[in-house]
Amino acid sequence: MTTTTSVLQQIHSLLAAKRYAVTEAGDSVLRITEVDSGITLQAVLAGDILFLSLVCMSVPAARITPQIMRKMLASDNGISTSHFQLYDTGDGNVAVTLNNFCKLQEMGPDDEDDILSCVSYLLADVVHAKELIGADLHSA
Repeated sequence: MTTTTSVLQQIHSLLAAKRYAVTEAGDSVLRITEVDSGITLQAVLAGDILFLSLVCMSVPAARITPQIMRKMLASDNGISTSHFQLYDTGDGNVAVTLNNFCKLQEMGPDDEDDILSCVSYLLADVVHAKELIGADLHSA
């Protein structure tokens, strides 16, 4: 039987071998940094699901307008592999995140490919997300 700790160790090793800086950030949590860009995301293992999340930006809550929400939720916004979520940061700001997940089977080659794909999709999507909504959020 595979434990959460051993699965996290496998994920850590896989990502480190692909030139990501990986650190443990808590129980079942990994912090993953793409070395060249410095973009950091978080991975949380819950059962056999690996949830990945990346903070795009943090802005005052009042800047999240209906127009910006429509852009974030539009089916043709160009972000087809990840989804947006908003989190109240407790200081009057909202963190705009991109999220993805993958269901792990037996940590074979298919799972490894899924993990690497989810990470790369988030890294690509964050660039597009910042282009899509970044100027609107910072100028509102």
